[in-house]
Amino acid sequence: MKILVTGGAGFIGGNFVLKQVLQEGNKILNFDKLTYAGNLDTLKDVESHPDYQFIQGDICQRSDVKKALSQFHPDVIVNFAAESHVDRSIDGPFEFIQTNIVGTAVLLDEVNNYYKSMPAENKEKFRFLHVSTDEVYGSLGDNDYFTEETAYDPSSPYSASKASSDHLVRAWNRTFDLPVLITNCSNNYGPYQFPEKLIPLMILNCMSDKPLPVYGKGDNVRDWLYVEDHCDAIYSVLTNGGIGSTYNIGGNNEIKNIDIVKIICGKMDKLSPRTNGAKYEELITYVADRPGHDFRYAIDASKIENKLGWLPKESFETGIEKTIRWYLDNKEWWESIQNNTYQQERLGVVN
Repeated sequence: MKILVTGGAGFIGGNFVLKQVLQEGNKILNFDKLTYAGNLDTLKDVESHPDYQFIQGDICQRSDVKKALSQFHPDVIVNFAAESHVDRSIDGPFEFIQTNIVGTAVLLDEVNNYYKSMPAENKEKFRFLHVSTDEVYGSLGDNDYFTEETAYDPSSPYSASKASSDHLVRAWNRTFDLPVLITNCSNNYGPYQFPEKLIPLMILNCMSDKPLPVYGKGDNVRDWLYVEDHCDAIYSVLTNGGIGSTYNIGGNNEIKNIDIVKIICGKMDKLSPRTNGAKYEELITYVADRPGHDFRYAIDASKIENKLGWLPKESFETGIEKTIRWYLDNKEWWESIQNNTYQQERLGVVN
């Protein structure tokens, strides 16, 4: 297939592009604005590959989207393009509204124009897959799970903007018959993740012997999904999902934030001990909680398992080991971020 990937220089998008070119053998056009989190260093292994192209563009700009569609003639589109960090959405909500809501609407409108002009035989296979988050559902109690029928109840500017984008995608399906798919995933982790997120932040702070900031008491629970498993799930939905359908994607790994940090500390003690002989857990520092911090997310992923046969391959034990080793072995990738973009400072503090 010829797949147009928006946001393909980001964390999940970059992993998806690498897998499609190197393992699945599909042709990829990576369309990315290259914001602070877009990193072409992630794609060095494919930058000269004949099945890979890159074009810098913004989904908010109609001319950029039109150019990509007319030049590449994609068979399908996977939309990863989004502002994605809750703390940044607290500091600057309107960037999230612009990209995640306005940008998604522009993209849908231009894609719909492109779809309407396609030959009939190409229309049958065309899909627009929108990648979203479980955060649109809000916060859970101790025992419930998010299903595809769970009502939306977003808490942050980020999750509200993603909820809006999901609604727009469904509207373009129901109003204009655009063949869409939506996935809502749990927290991802793995190689190439920008270090503002919990797991890479803790790994890199350990390596720098810096404090390990834990929000509140660290009791918030997330379901953790290894990024390569997520990419496999997206491809399964893209190739076999039902038009107009939503699929929840989870890792079956519910863990408290504080336990995540302690697991990382324990593994770092073995893989890269502190020079002073102390344990990394001594660096844990409890800080004021994030405003509107959802207590628990947990995915019921039985639909994608039963309908499409997808299950995650990685346990958290195997996935976190791979992730830590990757950051230890790829200092050049994250050191360039530290030097130029982000020094692991805290964001999203409301005064």
